[in-house]
Amino acid sequence: IRRKENGWYDEEHPLVFLFLGSSGIGKTELAKQTAKYMHKDAKKGFIRLDMSEFQERHEVAKFIGSPPGYIGHEEGGQLTKKLKQCPNAVVLFDEVDKAHPDVLTIMLQLFDEVQVSLGRDGVGDTFTVPSQGRLTDGKGKTIDCKDAIFIMTSNVGSDEIAQHALQLRQEALEMSHNRIAENLGDVQTSDKITISKNFKENVIRPILKAHFRRDEFLGRINEIVYFLPFCHSELIQLVNKELNFWAKRAKQRHNITLLWDREVADVLVDGYNVHYGARSIKHEVERRVVNQLAAAYEQDLLPGGCTLRITVEDSDKQLLKSPELPSPQAEKRTPKLRLEIIDKDSKTHRLDIQAPLNPEKVCHTL
Repeated sequence: IRRKENGWYDEEHPLVFLFLGSSGIGKTELAKQTAKYMHKDAKKGFIRLDMSEFQERHEVAKFIGSPPGYIGHEEGGQLTKKLKQCPNAVVLFDEVDKAHPDVLTIMLQLFDEVQVSLGRDGVGDTFTVPSQGRLTDGKGKTIDCKDAIFIMTSNVGSDEIAQHALQLRQEALEMSHNRIAENLGDVQTSDKITISKNFKENVIRPILKAHFRRDEFLGRINEIVYFLPFCHSELIQLVNKELNFWAKRAKQRHNITLLWDREVADVLVDGYNVHYGARSIKHEVERRVVNQLAAAYEQDLLPGGCTLRITVEDSDKQLLKSPELPSPQAEKRTPKLRLEIIDKDSKTHRLDIQAPLNPEKVCHTL
């Protein structure tokens, strides 16, 4: 993208990226932020297509528009209609692995010169696109989109990527512990890991070839970007972001000040699930913190203008301080969180939440 900004790119081809990684790890968000960076009007400059809506052969018509004589011909396709409005948009093909092969053929037309079949039913006659980065819609009009940026996201190979990344982080952690045990002086640990070329070529590329079955399609991708599972420091940031969101809402809606100890974030990080990414952190905060807040509010334990602190049970704090690596066979114990209310004299009192939360009233509280 920096090369494109400064004029160091092939003007006959649009930029094409493939974002690989598990769900909820930031692939779509990065595409949105790219559009926001490239365009002042991010809403107009960002086109998102959910490729799960293009799983059938006949849905090519939805993509570029129906041929003359068919219903919906005048409406145009979802992609072509938006590209006409903004030819240099950032186009996101979300979950591209779910698209029908004929839709991938149309996408290849966007990326490179190729013969494309398009008949009255969306597949039939053959023609050759004269130049790269152009798309012919159902009305026969050619759209030049060489200045667009195309981003595809996919979960293909996500399990292998996650397993490889976790293995690399575990090895780095073990090396760090060994250096500490051997008293080798300063030990600097880093969350940064690098996916090896060997892993990309011998593990991921065969998986992509087996799924897409088109070398020319993979060959037109400028860059494959690997999204790895979040490291511990990133998870702490995600937890604090969620807690800040609810603290702001508690202040705005109920005039309640919400504070939390540093150890709370360490506890909530344990709710991270590699397969669900940031969403698992969001759900963990709601399950373990917001449910308690809502229950306390439902039971009239939170007077307006009060200050609340989320803390870890004293008996469980030692679980967070163990420097040793946990044994895979060891039964993991989850530290408990509690709510305390701080009075005007700065004294804390533990909230005694007796009754279970009534789910029907959750939407009326926080």
